[in-house]
Amino acid sequence: MVAPSPLPFPGPTFEARKSKILEQLAVPDAEYSDASPKGTVDVGIRPLLAKINASAGFVTTSSCAGRVSVFVEGRKTADAGAGAAVDAPEPSTVAGLGGKGGGGTWLYVSHDPHPLVGQGVVVDWVEELGLSGAHDDAALSDATGGGGSERRLIHFKFEPMILHVLTASHAHAQLLLRCALHAGFRESGAVSLVSGEQQSAQPMVAVRSMGLGFESLLGYADDDEGGRRRLRLLVPPGYLDTLMAVGHARFAENVKRIRRFEEAFAEATAPSRNLEGRAWEDAAARRERMRAEGLRRQAAAAAEQADRTEAEPDVGQAGISL
Repeated sequence: MVAPSPLPFPGPTFEARKSKILEQLAVPDAEYSDASPKGTVDVGIRPLLAKINASAGFVTTSSCAGRVSVFVEGRKTADAGAGAAVDAPEPSTVAGLGGKGGGGTWLYVSHDPHPLVGQGVVVDWVEELGLSGAHDDAALSDATGGGGSERRLIHFKFEPMILHVLTASHAHAQLLLRCALHAGFRESGAVSLVSGEQQSAQPMVAVRSMGLGFESLLGYADDDEGGRRRLRLLVPPGYLDTLMAVGHARFAENVKRIRRFEEAFAEATAPSRNLEGRAWEDAAARRERMRAEGLRRQAAAAAEQADRTEAEPDVGQAGISL
């Protein structure tokens, strides 16, 4: 059996970056904040992050355990029109093609399945999301504009886990990618593969599975004559139940893939063992171990002989009495 190639030792530059990142993650939840809507590290992914960050040559930089969301897309133009709220903050950008950015609004976001979905309980999603009750067939052809104010689409979206990991070398990145692909995160990849002038490459690996995600349009938002925002539904209310049920099933599959990835990574980074159950070692390490074991055996034999000698009685001629 041929021993696997060991991973190279992380350099000082990587170790310095890792220490700084881990210091930020060590901040208590009450004080920690990041750029996500939730603002903290997702509970469902913390065991995986702990395993990765405890391994030499790896450190997580950003993560999302997976989420389902309903949101109103942001402004599509720099001028939002006369219907914009006076006290609304001015967005620095317009919304991207997927609707995010540009002053969009979250109507619902969760990193866990809804507790009532799949439990036989009827959830009034129209009321929970603040949508108008009846869908408007006549508005289907005019959902993206045509009125006095800009209309913004309302999106439903499920996003599976995504994880970014800074690695110390190409070998570390390749190991992580093998684990991700094995677990079903088939769109995973790496960047920053080229070494710089002052330091070796430290690839950034993205672990992701875009095929598990899905998105649908629910309606649009516009302003009424009084300037108040309205959230109009373009689909039957029962369609929301279907979307949430599909999202619930995707959550379950997402959790399975996270567990497979966690197990694959733990196995790949565990010390390899030979047929005798010992960790693999190179020739120099084996010689040193054999030498140390030989010295311990010699010392034990010498101590045993000394104990035996002291225990034997002295039966010399001078000790015999008549």
